[in-house]
Amino acid sequence: MKVLKSLVKKEFLQIIRDPSSIIIAFVLPLISILIYMYGINLDSVKVRIGIKNDDANPEIATLVKSFGHSKYVNSVVYDNIRDITGGIEASKLKGAVIIPNDFSTRLSRGQSADLLIITDGSDVNTANYVQSYAMSIANQWLMSSKYKYLAQTAGITPEIRTWYNQDLNSHYFILPGSIAITMTLIGILLTALVVAREWERGTMEAILSTKVRKIDIVLGKYIPYFVLGMMSMMFNVFICVGVFRIPFRGSLVVLFGVSSLFLFTSLGIGLVISSKLKNQFLASQVSLGIGFLPALMLSGLMFPINSMPVIFQILTRILPPRYFITFIESEFMAGTVWEIVIINSIFLSVLGLILFGAVYQSTDMRLVK
Repeated sequence: MKVLKSLVKKEFLQIIRDPSSIIIAFVLPLISILIYMYGINLDSVKVRIGIKNDDANPEIATLVKSFGHSKYVNSVVYDNIRDITGGIEASKLKGAVIIPNDFSTRLSRGQSADLLIITDGSDVNTANYVQSYAMSIANQWLMSSKYKYLAQTAGITPEIRTWYNQDLNSHYFILPGSIAITMTLIGILLTALVVAREWERGTMEAILSTKVRKIDIVLGKYIPYFVLGMMSMMFNVFICVGVFRIPFRGSLVVLFGVSSLFLFTSLGIGLVISSKLKNQFLASQVSLGIGFLPALMLSGLMFPINSMPVIFQILTRILPPRYFITFIESEFMAGTVWEIVIINSIFLSVLGLILFGAVYQSTDMRLVK
């Protein structure tokens, strides 16, 4: 423990002496949050929604089929409203369309028929697309049905129910998602650069030439940057909730528990990169290519995953930011959804342990040399 304590102390002193560590951990997240807050708007091109038809009229069955034939939505028919609710809570559905049991009756009487549209407000742009796509499909169906004479008079009236974000404020989901991006930068970029710099300066060789155990070396790298990353996480959450008043409906214990698993995984990626590369420039480029860009472009924050090509959808399944962004947006907007928490925690834990083993083995190889 004395050796480990000394190594940890050495890393903290190095962090204090090196302003770039503080900049990456605190200034960079602040700049990123400001950019996401004021400079970004997102668009969506495809959504997955649930359909529930309570009207037994055969003519209305063609309306349900119209949703299935649309190239703008992926529709799933449900018989139980609880399944739809669970799908929206677990982020499997972005919305739902409920056809009431008097839908055809009101149209037959020449009256306006109500169509209930439920949207997941945690993604504002997608919620807007759910509304517009649903009404567009319904109106197109009306024009081709036997009720087409109502298109210019009564027609179909949407009843919109927006969950989790009634004001449809896009910052409510952009800012929590931006935390995952900054945590990726801290976990991967910071560790990769710092350790690569030690190889350049020769301090790593000095440590490896001593009788220090390899587990102490590995933990000596993990612990300080894990503490720094969690401090940055608290800083980010404070900015989002305390300054910008982003609603938080989940559990802080669960939030920081899963965040620690994500940071543990990100640190592993950064240390694996640094164990293979001794040049800071190469380490930074690889870190950006492996960590930042996939986290930004393929995590589901910028672009809906289900609208990507199949090969990219498969690729996202191995990216830690995809799981963390899903979790953190759900934690902020909908509260703790244990299905999301458990699945994401298992993936991050397994991947983090695999990376820890890879770092440990790589350290062993350096010691042998």
